[in-house]
Amino acid sequence: MTAAMSTLDPGAPPTDELPFFVYGTLLPGEPNHDLFLRGRTSGEQAAVLPRALLYDGPGYPYAIDGHGRVHGTLLTAAPGVYGELLGLLDHLEEYLGPGHPRNLYERVVREVELPGEEPAVTRAWVYLAAAAVTRSLRTGGSVIDGGRWVTGRPPGGPRTP
Repeated sequence: MTAAMSTLDPGAPPTDELPFFVYGTLLPGEPNHDLFLRGRTSGEQAAVLPRALLYDGPGYPYAIDGHGRVHGTLLTAAPGVYGELLGLLDHLEEYLGPGHPRNLYERVVREVELPGEEPAVTRAWVYLAAAAVTRSLRTGGSVIDGGRWVTGRPPGGPRTP
């Protein structure tokens, strides 16, 4: 993924199997990484979600649109498991469909930056806080400075089982 794929409308439904940008309990070394991703990815690389803010949550973070950067990992599904992985992540993130009133997160397409010798931009699925959660975060949430959840948690902070 070294070539930029930014010619399509980021809000348009994808026509191919997009990678996933993760920034919380699905990061390597975090509890849900092994539970949900082991054997289901063919690639993982550091990535940054621009134009986003990261908020602390009840044992997991929320990303929302904003004037910042969220650090995470870009995951590519292993051959033959894309549908399974998409379903698992939708279930984990409590995503029931676009705009569903009971969504905890919305699964959206966003451009993600891939740092390196030849920086690139690619489109990926990202789970952003749903509208009601976003409103609550903007009025009373705690922004994680620097946009890194692992380093943003207090020592001994909550971990998702």
